Amino acid sequence: MSKHIAILGSTGSIGTQTLEVVEANPDEFIVDVLTANNNIDLLIQQAKKFHPDVVVIACEEKYGELSEALKNEPIKVYAGADAIAQVVQMESIDVVVTAMVGYSGLLPTIKAIEAKKNIALANKETLVVAGEIIQKLALENGVNIYPVDSEHSAIFQCLSGEFDNSIEKIYLTASGGPFRGKNKKFLENVTAKQALKHPNWDMGAKITIDSASMMNKGFEVIEAKWLFDLKASQIDVIVHPESIVHSIVQFEDGSMKAQMGLPDMKLPIQFALTYPKRIKSNFPRFNFLDYPNLSFESADSQNFKNLDLAYQAMAKGGNLPCIVNAANEIVVEAFLKDELGFLRMSDIIESCMDRTGFIKNPSYEDYVVTDQEARKVALSML
Repeated sequence: MSKHIAILGSTGSIGTQTLEVVEANPDEFIVDVLTANNNIDLLIQQAKKFHPDVVVIACEEKYGELSEALKNEPIKVYAGADAIAQVVQMESIDVVVTAMVGYSGLLPTIKAIEAKKNIALANKETLVVAGEIIQKLALENGVNIYPVDSEHSAIFQCLSGEFDNSIEKIYLTASGGPFRGKNKKFLENVTAKQALKHPNWDMGAKITIDSASMMNKGFEVIEAKWLFDLKASQIDVIVHPESIVHSIVQFEDGSMKAQMGLPDMKLPIQFALTYPKRIKSNFPRFNFLDYPNLSFESADSQNFKNLDLAYQAMAKGGNLPCIVNAANEIVVEAFLKDELGFLRMSDIIESCMDRTGFIKNPSYEDYVVTDQEARKVALSML
């Protein structure tokens, strides 16, 4: 039977690639819901092509334009964040692909889990901000969370058939981004245009900057803690410039399993949607002879402080990862507008960690307040 899916953030990088997977497998998937933040033109194109039951535009000012464009289509049109949180609860939906960017993905994910929908998780901030709440809700509602990030998908694939065997350690691989090997003197003067040129992956602007600053890898460390029930000491980051080995699991007997392939997000997307089944694909195949040498090196947390800040946040826990995420969203937006230097981003995030109120055992409401407070603190330092 076909799986009915909702794609939150359908106009972003993960959302558009998810629709490519759907288009290549029309007998496997039916799109029930598409949502976007403000890219109304692409959302209209997608709606007319995939004929979902519902589309939602988060930017309420664009509701009239969207409604007018789809008036001759049998599609329900809504607007606003509340509408996104409501449509994920539709009875027909089997899987919700959470591909929204940043903190905005948290509430819809919570509502989808409460409605007992399985989650294909591409919004890492959901677990960074509120991992304990999300995992508790998933357990209570019998919901599976399938990771879409290439690194976490790799760990998940390596653990297939190994769930009764203890993990000694996992290694999350990082490409090193466009500034691998550069020192702080060089990084002081880099521009957003330079940072957006990732050597291996085609991603949205926000995640590409996070990759350049190593915050993306820091968030993946926190995400891995919750997905795989690990301690900080069990999660290591190694730089692998070729991006062929997507991550590695080391078991307690010393044996290691790695998942490999060309850097293509459609493979982990498809695996998350079809698990436990693998279906045929036409994705490009990896050839060892094209990559006779694979290299690995230590992550540089001296010049890229964000990775260490993420480990600190994970170690202290509470609402500290939420603070880091909120501050990071503010500084990345400022950097993309050339209002802030590259290294200054880490300095502001670190200051926010000290200046925003710490809560050891936060509720969802505490996270909402923390997010708002940390953003104000970060904005005051721009």
